[in-house]
Amino acid sequence: MEQIFRQQEYSQWLTELKQNIRKSQIKAAVAVNTELIRLYWDLGKQIVERQESAQWGSGFIEQLSKDLRTEFPDIKGLSSVNLRRCKRFYLFYNPDSEIWSQVVTKLADSSIFEIPWGHHIIILSKIQSPQEALFYIHKTIDNGWSRSILEYHIEKNLYAQQGKAINNFAVTLPQPQSELANELLKDPYHFDFLQLSEKALERDIETGLVSHISQFLLELGKGFAYMGRQYTLKVGQKEYKLDLLFYHTRLKGYIVIELKAKEFEPEYIGKLNFYISAIDELIRDKADHPTIGILLCKGKDDYEVEFSLRDINKPIGVSSYTFSELPKEIQQALPDVGELKQQLNDYIKSNQKKNENNAL
Repeated sequence: MEQIFRQQEYSQWLTELKQNIRKSQIKAAVAVNTELIRLYWDLGKQIVERQESAQWGSGFIEQLSKDLRTEFPDIKGLSSVNLRRCKRFYLFYNPDSEIWSQVVTKLADSSIFEIPWGHHIIILSKIQSPQEALFYIHKTIDNGWSRSILEYHIEKNLYAQQGKAINNFAVTLPQPQSELANELLKDPYHFDFLQLSEKALERDIETGLVSHISQFLLELGKGFAYMGRQYTLKVGQKEYKLDLLFYHTRLKGYIVIELKAKEFEPEYIGKLNFYISAIDELIRDKADHPTIGILLCKGKDDYEVEFSLRDINKPIGVSSYTFSELPKEIQQALPDVGELKQQLNDYIKSNQKKNENNAL
C-alpha cells in the first residue's frame, strides 16, 4: 500500500514538474541562459526536497531522467548525470548555515543565474567554498570570461592571489581608485608561457612578454591597453627607457611596469618613482588619474618591500612572478654570455685573416 501511495505521489509530482519545464521552455526563448540556470536550480531544489521528504532511493534520479527525457527529447540537460549536477548546484549554495541562507536569498535574483551552465560545471568541480565560487562568478560576469579563461584563472588560484600584492595605494590614491587598483594587482604573476633559463635577463623576460602579448594581457587582467616597450622619456638632457607602458581603461590612467630578473632591492622603488613622476609630468593628460607603478621581481621579502614603500608619495605595487624554466639539459647545452662573446670574436678574427690572405 505504501509503495502504491509513493508511486501516486511521484506521478503527481512528475506531472507538475513537466508543466514547470514547459513554462521554462517558453521563458527560455526570451532569456535562454538565465531561465535555463533557474530551471536547473529548481530541479536541484525539488530533487533534494523530494529525496528528504519521501525518502526515495538512489534509483529515483535515473527513473526521473528517463521520464523527463521521454517527455522532453529535445532538452539535453535531463540526463541522470546532469540531474545530479543540478542537485549539487543547489546544495553547494545551500549549506546548513544562517549566513548562507541570507546569501542564497540574495542570489536568487542575481549572479549565479547570469553565467552559462558550462561555467558552473567547472566551478562545481574545482571549487570547495561558495565564497570562492562567487568570486569567480562575479569575475566571469565582469570580464566576459570563456570557460577556458575561467578554468585558467581557477588553476592559477586567482582568488588567493588577487589583491595580495604589497602596495601603498591606500595612502597615495583616493577612494574608490585605491580599492580598484589594489584589486587589479596579484601576487605572484604566472608567466608560464615563457620558456627561459634561470639566468634570463630583464630584456629576455621583456621580449618574451611582448612576443606573447595576448597571454601577458590575459595574466594582467581586463583593462590593460599596451602602449609600448622601452618607452622613451626625455627628462632634461637625458633619455630614459621604461620597460613597459600601459594605459588602464577602468582606472583611466597610465601604468608603468618595471621588470627585474633578480630579487627585490630597495633602490628599484626610487627608479620606478622617478618614472611615474616623469609620466605624470610629460605624458599624463588633465583627464587622466594618477599614474601607477608596478614592480615585478623574481622574488621579494615582504617586510623589506613594505619598509621601502614608506614615505613614497607615488602609487606603487610590488609583486613577484614565475615562469617556466628550460629543462636542465637544454640550459647546460646553451653557451653563456662569455662563451658567445668569445665565439663572436673568434669569428671576426677568422674573417679578418681570410680577407688579408685574399688581399695578398
